[in-house]
Amino acid sequence: MSDNLEAEPAAAAGLFGAQIDVARAFTRNLARQGEELGLIGPLELPRLWSRHILNCAIVAPLMRPGVVGDVGSGAGLPGLVLAIARPDVSFILIEPMERRVAWLNDQVSALSLPNVTVLRARAEDAKLQEQLDQVTARAVSAFKSLIPLTAPLLRPGGELVLMKGAGAPAEVEAAAKAIRRFHLTNVEVIELGTGVLQDVTRVIRATVD
Repeated sequence: MSDNLEAEPAAAAGLFGAQIDVARAFTRNLARQGEELGLIGPLELPRLWSRHILNCAIVAPLMRPGVVGDVGSGAGLPGLVLAIARPDVSFILIEPMERRVAWLNDQVSALSLPNVTVLRARAEDAKLQEQLDQVTARAVSAFKSLIPLTAPLLRPGGELVLMKGAGAPAEVEAAAKAIRRFHLTNVEVIELGTGVLQDVTRVIRATVD
């Protein structure tokens, strides 16, 4: 199944540093099992590194030491990738689907990731021991829909770091009401990976007051 797997791009080693072998193992595992488990589509193998793994890894420098929640973690994009790239940060992967939770737990064990906890829950039902320092999500829903799901999980001064597509600026405009309601400040769209990745990664970043 992994015969069509994209060759590792040159940028990968620089983005993962000492963790590159763990990133390779995760990518191989996702290539072997991802389609069968419904985690990735059948057309994703030839672009798995560039479109998914590195697309997530480029966000790693934005993570702060502390506890980060990944809402709707799914295949572990971005949560597992970020946890591999940033072993100094603790991650809680929040995922409601049992089959995906099993995959995430398998990978945490197989890759020996002591900085990862998997929580089976919807974001709005998640029972956390403490509020989070940051929350991330990728390809979950529109920004205005994500705010009510993610902002309540953050401590005051906590940060949203949400991966988005080319429509990110329009999503920010459309979310004006939710931004006010949940007291978000410093809302900005950041482009990452210019000159490093084939396609830039866009992130909406905001602080919860």
